[in-house]
Amino acid sequence: MPWTESSSAHFEARHEDTDALGTIAVLELLEATRESLARTFPRIPDEVSVVMHASPFALSLAAPVMPLAWIACRRASRRYLAGWCSARTLHLLAPHQLERRASAVPQSRDMLMLTPATLYAQLVIAANNRRLPPPLRPRHARWAWLVWGAAAHFSGQTVFARPAIARRLREDPAPRFPPNIRDAGLLGGTVFDLLERERGGGAAISLAYTRPEGSPARALEHAFAGRSLIHTQGVWRAHLAWLAAP
Repeated sequence: MPWTESSSAHFEARHEDTDALGTIAVLELLEATRESLARTFPRIPDEVSVVMHASPFALSLAAPVMPLAWIACRRASRRYLAGWCSARTLHLLAPHQLERRASAVPQSRDMLMLTPATLYAQLVIAANNRRLPPPLRPRHARWAWLVWGAAAHFSGQTVFARPAIARRLREDPAPRFPPNIRDAGLLGGTVFDLLERERGGGAAISLAYTRPEGSPARALEHAFAGRSLIHTQGVWRAHLAWLAAP
């Protein structure tokens, strides 16, 4: 099926004809996300391309890392990995496919429909923390929680993650702190959520600027005002339990 092009002030989208209405909604979301993030971060990427794919197979052809990423992540978060970004392009499932991936829990749909905003937030984080450019390189895998977590937090996606977090805690062993790459997409945002609750929004923004030097443990000890990593891990796991509570 041939591609159709649509555009907004700062984004160009390619999609199939049948996704025209969904594309308008995606472009509106991206413009609103751009405006919101511009109030927090000084560097905002412009002229970003958005490619919306009609199936997971089509997405995996455009972004060959996707099948590996789906295999690597936990089952609780697999459905929410619905796109990938490069330096100037967002590849994601078309809106009707995002709808189909949602579970019966309302927050699942809300979380999935924010996929375009979260992917764009990854570009914004990278524009302001240039040591972590997209796509994430293997050498930076231990910092995935920072990139994906900051994007989920600042795009608002983490707010809707409670049911998925509850499933993650039920089905698998206690998560590591900071989250490893298998949990980074789902749990990374909770690190920023906890930090903002404890130390304010400025601390969460500062953590997003952290350069991938030294160890994540040292970066987190600094972010949480010198508190030991093992202590913060306990507080974080309690925070996860609270988020997962019905």
